[in-house]
Amino acid sequence: MKHMPQVIAVMTPFPHTVGIDEPISTAVALMQQHDFRHLPVTEHGTLRGVLSDRDLRIASAAAGEQDAARLRVRDVFHADAYTVEADTPLDRVAATMAERHVGSVLVTKGGKLVGVFTGTDACRVLAQVLHERFPPPQPGHNAA
Repeated sequence: MKHMPQVIAVMTPFPHTVGIDEPISTAVALMQQHDFRHLPVTEHGTLRGVLSDRDLRIASAAAGEQDAARLRVRDVFHADAYTVEADTPLDRVAATMAERHVGSVLVTKGGKLVGVFTGTDACRVLAQVLHERFPPPQPGHNAA
């Protein structure tokens, strides 16, 4: 990478979403089916926040098995999710994620959700940068 990429270049595009009034069992099923840990929450097509697997674990443990079945996404999600525009420089996004201790960023373009950038995406970019900066030795060459 020769220039600072925008978050849109490295995010996970076209994320699945869950409705705010859905039962948490719907969110759990989506997260398990697609191996997600963060799920954007919408209400009538408008982005409202994010639901994490951690939120679900905490809510389920606090509510108990019987009451957890009655919980809705609106009872558990974070309305104050970190959201950025798609053209935000990646270094700014990563620094803010670290500063705020958040695991995901909702990425929008013109107010519409276009992607999610997570800690996993950040690790993928870091691995690429490290590989470019410190390429593995070529076969037949000494590593020393």
